[in-house]
Amino acid sequence: MSEPLPSTVTIYEVGPRDGLQNEAAIVPVEAKAEFVRRLVAAGLPIVEATSFVHPTWVPQLADAAELMTMLGGAGKAMPVLVPNERGLDRALELGLEHIAIFGSATETFARKNLNRGLDDQFAMFEPTVTRARAAGLDVRAYVSMCFGDPWEGAVPIDQVVSVGKRLFDLGASQLSIGDTIGVGTVGHVKELIAGFDAAGMAPDHLAMHFHDTYGQALANAYSALEEGITTFDASAGGLGGCPYARSATGNLATEDLVWMLNGLGIETGVDLDAVVATSVWMAELLGRPSPSAVVRALAQSPA
Repeated sequence: MSEPLPSTVTIYEVGPRDGLQNEAAIVPVEAKAEFVRRLVAAGLPIVEATSFVHPTWVPQLADAAELMTMLGGAGKAMPVLVPNERGLDRALELGLEHIAIFGSATETFARKNLNRGLDDQFAMFEPTVTRARAAGLDVRAYVSMCFGDPWEGAVPIDQVVSVGKRLFDLGASQLSIGDTIGVGTVGHVKELIAGFDAAGMAPDHLAMHFHDTYGQALANAYSALEEGITTFDASAGGLGGCPYARSATGNLATEDLVWMLNGLGIETGVDLDAVVATSVWMAELLGRPSPSAVVRALAQSPA
């Protein structure tokens, strides 16, 4: 039988980085800074601001250093994604305190996203994590394609667990399990969490990162809650995707997750109305409606 649901949940907001990275039209850096500030003001405890990725790979995030400078002292506590040691150098120069690395559970995606083989990625990440920890930075590790890969199909659970644990054991404080193309199901979520548990990784070491491609993100989040997961990645307004996997559509919307958690009596500290207003503002800036069902419903509700 599943354990009682947790009383509190931490939402790890990825909208400014994972949400915007796939947008073709460049969002002005001033708007990105305003987006981050609004999300923080709405009570989101962690807001991942950007990525120090090479601008050739993700042009949308070419202004990462400018954004973090614009955010000032508050920005130093916000996580940023770093793909390698060069990215870490930029984070250290700015005095940032939290970084994340982004690995793959599959060979094909590792080559497409990292230009490394499945095993080679660990050699690339090891010096980055070692240097970051020596400098006193917190490190989060993402592992992508944990539930399925558009090129390889189903991904064996033992393979995901092996890759995830190796990434975590480099020196990360948390491992985010990514359903990059949104094919996960309730049963699959439970099996994967059980696999990590059997490998010595308890739920408090894990976060879940769901995409809503098949409309399963909320169901999968509830399934993970039942297994003791208390950190969930989400993106304001359901923005997001992956520039290296076309079948990776929007992230689990922050508002949809908060609505469900509110209904369960689970505390998040997040002001739902404020996040909705922020997502409506961003949707207007992007020139299209928010994909979040809760944003659409609340934005159309009579005052």
